[in-house]
Amino acid sequence: MESNGLKGNEQGNTEMDKTLEAAEPRFDLGTFEGFNFHTQRAIERNVTAEEVIGWNHDSKGEAEFWPSGDRPEMRFLFSGNVTGAELSALTRLLGELGGDTEENFLRIRFALNSCGDDLTKLTASEVEDYSPQIFIGDCFTDTRREAAYELFELYYPELYRMYEATPCDGLVFHVDRFLDSPSWRVDEVRMDANRVALLVAPE
Repeated sequence: MESNGLKGNEQGNTEMDKTLEAAEPRFDLGTFEGFNFHTQRAIERNVTAEEVIGWNHDSKGEAEFWPSGDRPEMRFLFSGNVTGAELSALTRLLGELGGDTEENFLRIRFALNSCGDDLTKLTASEVEDYSPQIFIGDCFTDTRREAAYELFELYYPELYRMYEATPCDGLVFHVDRFLDSPSWRVDEVRMDANRVALLVAPE
């Protein structure tokens, strides 16, 4: 029998290294806190995305992970636990969409939260098809108002011109009625302590 010169453990480690190399995120996905069910203890240090992807649940113990918060986009993308498969899928999507920009994280979030897609099955073309308008501000009230007026002008230009031209003080544009109507898919995102985002797309 021909030997490849590697002992069992060494061969296994080499195969694992190749798996990790292939799955290694090309982007900064931050670090993750975790809990090991085998030891019934929190994992003592934050682990990287690469470690989550390569975690061997048989040898290291069944574990769960969640974003630590050092990459804010990961917190609004994943409200709870995250798996290695999801991180691999996220890395693929970010690469296909052109990078780990804030806008791409928001577009993926919109597809997941508003359209109910499975991250591991989501494609870049589907994310692009949803293509929400993105409005960013420091509070939801002002950002919703800005978004509503811009969308009113963009999608209903004739009515918007009539509204702007009317001399009647009693004519009121209802921001919440407009955005909360069945015509729109709306997702409100708390990005960090000082910023919010409103993602809107027509139904």
